[in-house]
Amino acid sequence: MTHTTFLATNDVRDRFSKAMSAMYQAEVPQYGTLLELVEQVNQETLNQQPELHRRLEAQGELARLSVERHGAIRVGSAGELSMLRRLFAVMGMYPVGYYDLSEAGVPVHSTAFRPIEDDALACNPFRVFTSLLRLELIESETLRQRAEEILAKRDIFTPKARKLIERFEIQGGLTPEEADQFVKEALETFRWHQDATVDLETYQALHDEHRLIADVVCFRGPHINHLTPRTLDIDEVQRRMPSVGMNPKAVIEGPPRRKCPILLRQTSFKALEESIRFAGDAQGTHTARFGEIEQRGMALTPKGRALYDQLLNEGRKQTAGLDNDAHQTVMDKVFAALPDSDDAMRREGLAYFHYHLTDAGKNAASSSSADMDALIEKGLVEAQPITYEDFLPVSAAGIFQSNLGGGENEAYAGNANREAFEEALGAPVTDELALYAEREQASKQRVLAALAG
Repeated sequence: MTHTTFLATNDVRDRFSKAMSAMYQAEVPQYGTLLELVEQVNQETLNQQPELHRRLEAQGELARLSVERHGAIRVGSAGELSMLRRLFAVMGMYPVGYYDLSEAGVPVHSTAFRPIEDDALACNPFRVFTSLLRLELIESETLRQRAEEILAKRDIFTPKARKLIERFEIQGGLTPEEADQFVKEALETFRWHQDATVDLETYQALHDEHRLIADVVCFRGPHINHLTPRTLDIDEVQRRMPSVGMNPKAVIEGPPRRKCPILLRQTSFKALEESIRFAGDAQGTHTARFGEIEQRGMALTPKGRALYDQLLNEGRKQTAGLDNDAHQTVMDKVFAALPDSDDAMRREGLAYFHYHLTDAGKNAASSSSADMDALIEKGLVEAQPITYEDFLPVSAAGIFQSNLGGGENEAYAGNANREAFEEALGAPVTDELALYAEREQASKQRVLAALAG
């Protein structure tokens, strides 16, 4: 009896993310320029900050930095979202977090498909922020029905991709040959198509309701609209973008620059205006795809996140219409209320940390002490911030709005509906804060067990 060897889901994800990056680079040449800029800034930052280099290496994040990407797509129906969940499972990616973007005037709600386990994140932390269009928020019944009819006629997955997903579910994995075929077929879902599936009049009607609705409904599939590398100094990338021919968005989204970065900061170059052929041979243009960059910091606890949200709201009231330098200056003052040292963030329970033994701790005699502060002071244990692997709804909406044009639509606001989203998804979404708490607790238990031994 022959034994079938399946490719690890981590390896399938790694192959897919690299293939998608190559495809997007061919479609959007400026993305290649962006990668070069980010790599240059990252290398300079690591050279200038040896402690940062040491910490990233100790946490296993240095190796993943060059491959780390997040993509974003938007789908139009429950069936599309549910099938995407099954597609991402082949790559060891699961729905984490619920994001209501209607609170920022965008008619979608979202989750992030990503790996969950520490070893999977260290291998390749590929994420895809996935939004479901909320047709029920479209006020015009005629327009809503038209959008539903258009979406009902399309299949964004190839027949072979569907078969390979079913095979994965039945077999419990894919062989290396099947995985390569899966990557090739799955990429077709994310590919750009210059031909719209509707006539110009229909496109314009949906566009006038909200540009994002036209983007989701009027094409054969949910083309990947950005693929985001991770930088270690987003302010420097923002400053240099014009020098390499990119037009950056007005302000960097998220918290201000800090000695101890928190959560997520994002910026992008403006969306490309691309030629489109509409049904009936009319020509036009569409803007959807852009180049985004992100800088990741530490994951905040519920206490830390509540303070962040409060400070962000205060800052947003004071920064409307300001350029990036003025915006950052105001945010910096507002965020002075949040401690800017790892030790203070940890002691005040504002962020999650990973605990591990130092060399002295590994060589120490056994200890029954469970006082983590005392163990850290003795030099036996070190605490490193856990990197935030998720997203921020206000920042995501800010990126969407700056690239799709058209500001907020108050008619959409305040319509969170996690239950409906999970029903469309066909599964519950995982609470991201619970994941961080579990990782912190597990690291504490490993340290105490090792010292007790």
